[in-house]
Amino acid sequence: RKTGDPGSDHRAKGSDCRKHLSSNQRFPLLTQGKGLWQLGLCCWVKGKGVGVPRDILHLDTSFASAFSPVAMGLQELEAARLILEGNSVIDWHKLDLNTRKAVDDFLRIQLLDPEDADDRTRLRFVFNQAVTYLEEHLELRFPKDLRDPKDVRDVFIAASTYSGRFRRHQTLACMILKLMHVINHMEAADLKFQMPLSEADLLDRAEKRIIRFADQMRAEGHHLEAFYGSRKTRTSMITKLLSKRESIAATVFDKLRFRIITEEPDQILPVLGHLTRTLLPFNYVIPDQSHNNLVHLRRAIKSTPHYRELAGQLQRLRKRPVDWLPDSNPFSGDSYRMVNFISDFPVRVDEILPEMDAADNYLLGKIVYVLVEFQIVDKGTALANEIGDNAHKNYKSRQKRIVESRLLRGSLSRDD
Repeated sequence: RKTGDPGSDHRAKGSDCRKHLSSNQRFPLLTQGKGLWQLGLCCWVKGKGVGVPRDILHLDTSFASAFSPVAMGLQELEAARLILEGNSVIDWHKLDLNTRKAVDDFLRIQLLDPEDADDRTRLRFVFNQAVTYLEEHLELRFPKDLRDPKDVRDVFIAASTYSGRFRRHQTLACMILKLMHVINHMEAADLKFQMPLSEADLLDRAEKRIIRFADQMRAEGHHLEAFYGSRKTRTSMITKLLSKRESIAATVFDKLRFRIITEEPDQILPVLGHLTRTLLPFNYVIPDQSHNNLVHLRRAIKSTPHYRELAGQLQRLRKRPVDWLPDSNPFSGDSYRMVNFISDFPVRVDEILPEMDAADNYLLGKIVYVLVEFQIVDKGTALANEIGDNAHKNYKSRQKRIVESRLLRGSLSRDD
């Protein structure tokens, strides 16, 4: 809040305000209204002496510039396709990181600093493990520039370089990177289990970083209707587990979730590209956990000249999933539309490592991952999603009926 604004005393009493909000209103949200900043657990109306919770869809928000398809490069379009179709980066056979700067930017999204000696050592350590596995278990042999590169970043460039019809050099570079991806993620999981840090603390760190990113987007003038987040409450988690066949806590992917609302439908793809370029590593988007019944990718490519120019360079994947994925949530209304996906989001834990064994610091790195759900929808669809059968209260009602039926009769049928 600006100094001296009415209600500033109430802003300091966040805990009191929280008691008067329902679980659905407890959003740490970040958006801009007419002279109004909102960042916290409720919205604050300028000129009023109390915090007034409001529906995010009815906030008057304004940014300076719009997302445009021309901002999408080939790598961003590939990443957006991966998200929309729920694919795995392990099935890729090329990258589009053709310069050292592009590789450095990609590493920074992974929270690795290419200028930091410790991070470079970690990168080399994971690289050596990957090559050793491929040589010992798959009996592959690598040319010297891939087996012992002066700089590991050159392997990313090799995986992005097509030197003719025979792709073996590029293919071998891709294989190394795929192993590095798997090994790094596996060791990060080991580190997470060994750390004296709770999941709630890690989610707090991820949440703060994403909120800072949203603030940066606003400062840069990106045109969004809203960008806000929420935590799933304990009661919501119990209800969700009871309503699913996989009634295990490990299957709850949306403990921390963020929703982005664009002005127009054609801004959704550029927003996805922007996210993978500046915030979240596309390689750690969870395969088969994407739901998209809003963006028809093939149609978007055909109707947009810039996408058509890039489409010829998209890699052809052996398994070609359908391009229009229905929403599989049985409790949503039939016309509910959304793009949502789960990302294993990186969190650095440098200050925690001195409390652990020094050998683990070197072997396991300084980064762990937490699951974060991202939902993206345009303004018109977001409003339609709150009307009639799609309304959230009707969603919760259907979910409650299924939970009651399952507890009483052991049935998951929607007809009970």
